[in-house]
Parts: sequence; C-alpha cells; structure tokens
Amino acid sequence: MPSKAAFLDRDGTIIEEKDFIRTPDEIEFVPGSIDAIKMLRSLGYRIVVISNQSGIGRGILTDKMVADVNESFVRRLKDQGAPPDALYFCPHHPDDNCDCRKPRTGMIQRAVRELGLDLKDAVVVGDKLADVKLGRNIGATTVLVLTGYGRKVLDKLTDIDPDEKPDFVAENLFGAVGWLRDSGNPEP
Repeated sequence: MPSKAAFLDRDGTIIEEKDFIRTPDEIEFVPGSIDAIKMLRSLGYRIVVISNQSGIGRGILTDKMVADVNESFVRRLKDQGAPPDALYFCPHHPDDNCDCRKPRTGMIQRAVRELGLDLKDAVVVGDKLADVKLGRNIGATTVLVLTGYGRKVLDKLTDIDPDEKPDFVAENLFGAVGWLRDSGNPEP
C-alpha cells in the first residue's frame, strides 16, 4: 500500500538558512523542526527531504562537502528519533535546465519510484516559492514557512498568481505540522 508523503525543504525549513553550508559544523536546526518531523511521522507521513544545492553547479561547493553535510544532517535527525525516509538534492546550476531542480518534479518522481509513495495526500513545506510551485506541480498541499527566506517571500505573495500561493503560511515547520494535524490534512 503506497504511503503518503511529506516533502520538506532542508535549508531554511528544517535547518537555518546559511547560504551554501560548507561543513557539518554550520548545521543549526530551526527550533521545533525535529519535533515537527516526529509529529509528521506520528500522523502517518513518510519524511522526504528535498533540496536544491546549486552551490555544486556554481562551483561554490564540492560533492564531498554536500555529502558530508547531508550525512551529518541525517545522522543528527536519527539520533533525535526523527530520521527521514530519504534525502534527495539537485546539484545543478539554475541554468542547467535539469528535471530535478525545484519546482520541477524530478526528485519527487524519484521518491515515488524508490519509496512507493502516494501523492494523493502529499504535502510540500518550504521557505521559497519554488517549494510552493513544486507542491502545485504535484497536486500537493503546500505550506510556506516564515523561517529562512519565507518572510521575504511573504512580502511578494500579493504580486503573484493566486494559483501559485501556498495553502497555508506558518511561522515555522512546527506550526505547519500543527496546522496539518488540526485541519486533518485538507485536500489541496
């Protein structure tokens, strides 16, 4: 039986936004994000972290730097009892026209294939419009968090197409999950 999925952005949503994190020492979890992941799991979600890591394509980060950060990130989540089911990232430059860079759906399609996920009750949570657009592209419930770049994005919401606006705006990931829990995970 396919599982419902929560697709969570990494930087600015689960961990603090620090343009191009280079070492595991720079990882700082957004307050409440680990508890939010635990709550999502208790609500029956598979947890999939999805992240654009264009620092590789830009020559700012190496594959090893991103691998080391991701390995530490996942290990720390596991140590806190909040392990993700998977982590996918796009290493490409924004101009590369790849199918995996958010808001394109390549990472989602891969997760569906590899994890047997059902997108019917999926949710996408992130701090950028690319996250919201990705959610719209797969028919998911979308939540914009005000951590990371979220506050800057919020200021632009009045200027965008209503079809590209999030279903909900939350202070942080914990608030997003609380809304999902309290609203019974509404259909998008």
